[in-house]
Amino acid sequence: MSNFLQPKRTIAELKELRSLTGDENGAQRVAFTNMWTTTRAWLRKKLEELPVEIHSDEAGNLWAMLKGESERELLIGGHMDSVPNGGWLDGCLNVMAGVEILRRIHAQYGGKPPVTVRLVDWADEEGARFGKSLFGSSACSGTLNMEEARGLKDRDGVRLSDALKQVGVDFERVKESGKELKKAAAYLELHIEQGPVLLDLDLPLGAVLGTFGVERHAITFHGQAAHSGSTPMNRRKDAFLAAGKMSQEIYKIAERNGGVCTIGSCTTKPGIVTSVVEECRITLDQRHLDAAALAKMLREAKAASERFATEGKVKVSWDRLWQIEPVLFNNDLIGLCDEAIGETCGKKYRLPSGPLHDAAEVARAGVPTVMMFVQSLHGISHNKIEDTKEEHLELCVRAFDGLAEKTMIWLQRKAQK
Repeated sequence: MSNFLQPKRTIAELKELRSLTGDENGAQRVAFTNMWTTTRAWLRKKLEELPVEIHSDEAGNLWAMLKGESERELLIGGHMDSVPNGGWLDGCLNVMAGVEILRRIHAQYGGKPPVTVRLVDWADEEGARFGKSLFGSSACSGTLNMEEARGLKDRDGVRLSDALKQVGVDFERVKESGKELKKAAAYLELHIEQGPVLLDLDLPLGAVLGTFGVERHAITFHGQAAHSGSTPMNRRKDAFLAAGKMSQEIYKIAERNGGVCTIGSCTTKPGIVTSVVEECRITLDQRHLDAAALAKMLREAKAASERFATEGKVKVSWDRLWQIEPVLFNNDLIGLCDEAIGETCGKKYRLPSGPLHDAAEVARAGVPTVMMFVQSLHGISHNKIEDTKEEHLELCVRAFDGLAEKTMIWLQRKAQK
């Protein structure tokens, strides 16, 4: 296998892409923009060097298919789009490692692997322009909320549907892309970790157990505006005071339950220095791999908000912004991922994913799925300083290729039962 695989070529191509689509502030491959179109054209040229069938589906996802002896399909996925001023590896590492694996499989099997292998570049994983993450994969999985997406606009007032039209996609037909998963038998995705877990453990690679479920809410405390000079402290109904207590409590909730909680924004009214805060709105993001634990964290947060509201003589209201259940990956594939990592670098580790990925949508569609993480330096992503050691990049391409080979064998054995 190693005679045909060239991980250094993947690194060179990632650097080539960085030069083509980045600037001094980082990657600029925002979906449905001119730079994204340029990126797609560059990727197509790489794929056209292989005997693969290439097409874009109704949601704008780009597919490359290497036909095999069986119509059962092994899918390898990623995304070429980035956030503005993003990192050089986020998403595109997955795709370019997949391109190299296609090259290896074609060379090793003389263009006819035991199963059909397809590489997909999902459209707009990041949601950077319109605020809707996992657009292409959720359209394909059938979970995309069409009414919600239909009203989305970017900061310049351009509608999502109009931006899609500019790249040849009819918004009303995007869910027709679901037919792409009809023969899918397994889905693999490689990704930089984007966090510090592997870095802190001094491990290069990890097998991903699944993606966290998310509960995202806006919490508004309603108090009473009053003059900041003439109102005694014991007479105030300060909405900000209650919100401030919540900011400390969420850390305790996260620690008790083994999840993560974040207050990401805070706005006040009337928002002037001479007035007690009448209204304070905070946004709370809670995540956990276990559905019961996530529900418990939410209950505890709501109870805490009521307690702090009562203590401060204010009222509180909750509005759900978004929710997704935890998505657990396939146990057999997690085991194969473990094996591939162990054979490549000798050390195995399993961890959950805090960020969401296209893999979650494919798994929600019923396709056996697993992800592999590679260490992120600084534990930082969505930032121009995002980086991974080149030796680890080589390791992840080798391990991911090993996982692909093991998965093809696994699919063959399943078909024989």
